[in-house]
Amino acid sequence: MAHIDVLIIGAGSAGSVLANRLSADPSRHVTVVEAGERVTDPEMRKPELWPLIHGRSYDWSYRTTPQPGIAGRSLDWARGKGPGGSSLVHAMAHMRGCRADFDRWVEATGDERWSWDSLLPFFIGSETFSGGADAVHGADGPLPVLLPGTELSSPLVQDYLASWHALGVPRIADHNGGEMLGATVNSLTIRDGERVTVCDVYLDPVQGRPNLTLLTGVTVHRLVIVDGRVTGALVTREGVDEVIEADEVILAGGSIGDPLLLMRSGVGDPEVLRAAGVEVVLESPGVGKNLHDHLLGAGNLYRARQTVAPTKLQLSESMTYLSLKGLGETSGAADIVVGCVVGLSASESFADGAVAELNPGEGYTLLFGVTNPTSRGSLRISGPDVGDEPVIDPNYLDTEHDRATFLAALEHARLVGASAGMSGWREEELLPGSAVTTHDDLEDFIARAVITHHHPVGTLSMGASADAPVTPDLRFRGLDGLYVVDASVIPSITAGPIHAAVLAIAESFAASYTR
Repeated sequence: MAHIDVLIIGAGSAGSVLANRLSADPSRHVTVVEAGERVTDPEMRKPELWPLIHGRSYDWSYRTTPQPGIAGRSLDWARGKGPGGSSLVHAMAHMRGCRADFDRWVEATGDERWSWDSLLPFFIGSETFSGGADAVHGADGPLPVLLPGTELSSPLVQDYLASWHALGVPRIADHNGGEMLGATVNSLTIRDGERVTVCDVYLDPVQGRPNLTLLTGVTVHRLVIVDGRVTGALVTREGVDEVIEADEVILAGGSIGDPLLLMRSGVGDPEVLRAAGVEVVLESPGVGKNLHDHLLGAGNLYRARQTVAPTKLQLSESMTYLSLKGLGETSGAADIVVGCVVGLSASESFADGAVAELNPGEGYTLLFGVTNPTSRGSLRISGPDVGDEPVIDPNYLDTEHDRATFLAALEHARLVGASAGMSGWREEELLPGSAVTTHDDLEDFIARAVITHHHPVGTLSMGASADAPVTPDLRFRGLDGLYVVDASVIPSITAGPIHAAVLAIAESFAASYTR
């Protein structure tokens, strides 16, 4: 193989951005390795089939350990496998987060490059917004972002938004202006009625560059570390083991893949490594820690008074972000979210219960969740080989903050669900049901109802502290020649879906990369 300046491990959302931006310098030779193959499933392109495409060949199909905080259940964690990564399987919602989210990043890192204002040019530069360019939106970037109008938005959702407005919640233009408090439809990465992956718009258009190589179907076993420097990776490609050498390596395999690779390479908590039969190369106790994720209660379920027509977009068409200071708040951190699903959505605990009473078109669901959970978990390897199952423990609903805030989120879902503005749709509340009113019964319902929102972050957090595995400029602490650029570096989760923030992280890194 020809000399490689930069080896990117992972061709997901961050990896696709990096491949495009770093290979724009023709003197820099960039190679991207990806475990999955090209996805040709036509159903992946259909927005309305999310999340029914989960569990297919392009999903890593991870699963958590049984979680005491959610009635002992294990949850499926879908993560994309193939060029495009989780943009192959995510909900297509494009929400940057609010200023308050990025204030916490600045607090953790001591670096203003992670503020809202500093990231805004990268948010703008990454998108082509359906509403055109303005002070916070771009019209010339790679990724199409659709803000649906009434011709696409479900009539159910339009009444849902009007109901919030009648309750005193402001109607906002979209979720991406810096403040998220208020009611609006979701912006979506959809074009001409189809899902758009990050690979489609960042990686594929530049595949012809002679200095860019994409290798798919590559299993990465471990990093090669020589005298404290990462010099490449040991991989299996086309059935043959080989070492791919590079001047510098960038991990872009995500919040699960990156820490697992580091642990297999002997980098991490010594106790975890020794228990898995891996020799310790570098003690880095924070690897795999600080794992957190969004949960959504699925949900506050209603039998419909009239037929709920199938969505023209995807099932979850609107997320309303709220402050517990009051419904009329317009700025600051979001505390809870309530979403409107155009159809039936319930956790596996209720699959043979209330949902079984309903056929498609006979019901709708209000999701509810906590935007900034304080519970923290971890993940670790169970053995030295890539095929050894990871142990993923998000430690859901461990803190009183999260449990109490979830109760408030459910209360707000029921508030709008029972409002006058929803009377034309509401026949009866099926879940949790009018009989569920006590604190203990509501907590029990939440524990059985919550599902992942598929936003794992933080397992290689960036920070100013020596305890943080990654520095504010995204170098891995203790190893030369290694960077981490994806959701794993996020120190605290943004209020909404993390995908837009991941793109901005990658864009920011690429703009500052000088080697």
